[in-house]
Amino acid sequence: MKVNVKKLSETAKLPVYGSASAAGADLFADGDYTVPAGETVFVKTGLAIELPSGVVGLIYARSGLAAKQDLAPANKVGVIDSDYRGEIVVALHNHGKAVRTVNAGDRVAQLVIAPYYTAEFTEAEELSDTARGEGGFGSTGKR
Repeated sequence: MKVNVKKLSETAKLPVYGSASAAGADLFADGDYTVPAGETVFVKTGLAIELPSGVVGLIYARSGLAAKQDLAPANKVGVIDSDYRGEIVVALHNHGKAVRTVNAGDRVAQLVIAPYYTAEFTEAEELSDTARGEGGFGSTGKR
């Protein structure tokens, strides 16, 4: 799939896949940032993207950054709709107790492009029965 990406600054870096089988393409910081402990900072990528209709861009944490430096997207998964043309910004939250720094060119998140369905929601008086029924949190067992 070909995806058009517009650089909004001279220093922006295009997303890059880390390996041939990687599902997520790395997104890079376009600037230097300080992320205080327990706070969220909006990290600009300097990029805008043109996603085809029928797909969504999902912004996920980079596992190493989250596990080793306590930095992950504040909203857990960011959503880029196919009609959005503004800058991709990562709301990066510091879950740790130490101040962290992000430098220009650092990998801050990963972008996964995935298909989606748009539903037609219809009000119903009753829903079909299932074995689980109305069982909520933890209802399917502990293991």
